[in-house]
Amino acid sequence: MPAVYAGFGCRRGCPVGVLQALLLAGLAERGLALSDLRGIASIALKAGEPGLLQLAERLGLPLALYPAVQLQAYEPLLSHRSAAAYTHSGCWGVAESTALALACQAAGHAELLLPRRVMGPATLAIAG
Repeated sequence: MPAVYAGFGCRRGCPVGVLQALLLAGLAERGLALSDLRGIASIALKAGEPGLLQLAERLGLPLALYPAVQLQAYEPLLSHRSAAAYTHSGCWGVAESTALALACQAAGHAELLLPRRVMGPATLAIAG
């Protein structure tokens, strides 16, 4: 399988267990293994979010953080646009935008492989 990248959005205080369960469910839905994952990403506003930091450490993967202005370029590729997310973060879709940004940065191109999925206080998207 090709290398894939996960983007996360989450509410403040989202537990690492929720993030990990969402990630594993998303990978399984696409027939991907955890070993296919090369990095995780979120918006810069989440720089100190404990759950995201713990997930990156648990997986031994880098956590890339992107400012909202950099994520605007991916807006035409989003499957879902959230006015609430935009009001809060300046980004129309945190999970999808950050997955696409990380895949593009790592591979030079990006394709949304798993559109936004929600589990409680967290959202996930996978790009490759």
